[in-house]
Amino acid sequence: MNTPYTRNDSKAELREALVRTAMEMNRKGLNQGRSGNVSARFEEGMLITASGCHFDEITPEHIVETDLDGHYRGPLKPSSERSFHAAIYRHRPDAGAVVHVHSPWATTIACMRRPIPAFHYMVAVAGGKDIPCVPYATFGTDELAGHVGNAMANRDACLMANHGQVTLANSVPAALDLAMEVELLARCYGQALSIGEPSILDDGQMDEVLNRFQSYRGNAQASDQR
Repeated sequence: MNTPYTRNDSKAELREALVRTAMEMNRKGLNQGRSGNVSARFEEGMLITASGCHFDEITPEHIVETDLDGHYRGPLKPSSERSFHAAIYRHRPDAGAVVHVHSPWATTIACMRRPIPAFHYMVAVAGGKDIPCVPYATFGTDELAGHVGNAMANRDACLMANHGQVTLANSVPAALDLAMEVELLARCYGQALSIGEPSILDDGQMDEVLNRFQSYRGNAQASDQR
């Protein structure tokens, strides 16, 4: 059972965090121009980047408040991808933020319609023994939202076929950090495939890694609370 999200950031704080993260997505090369989107859970809905917003020029006014059924407030429309953000928040009560980017290597692997298997133990950072790739569906559709929501019910990251990657975390900066980790893993996996098929860790080996990760996270959370 996932622990429900309990952070108490104000709306203004979340808007600022989303702006900083959107800019970082472009600066770090995970994204370009107007592609990608980022959201944070807020009250019974979410705050999400506006549709068509250029992240090099984004301001807090480009963050749109919306409920999980797609109804929004304000003059700007929310991202066309809001449906899969909402699906993630429904499936994962512990999720506080979602990042979606078209990062080069993750998108390359997604265009091959491959998951990222346990070629490296750090694949477990996404919460399982692989990083799945969900079937292709047109962006902004309920079909895509269904695929992503189902995959993220038991993973913190997934690839979307012929599209990109999406991550979740407790906070906006943590979701961005995970997206960077997924991009690195995708690059290493892609490089390995250029040589041949990499050796894959077996279930027992990955079970041990996942157990160690769980213990590590528990210790980190305890330290945060001291």
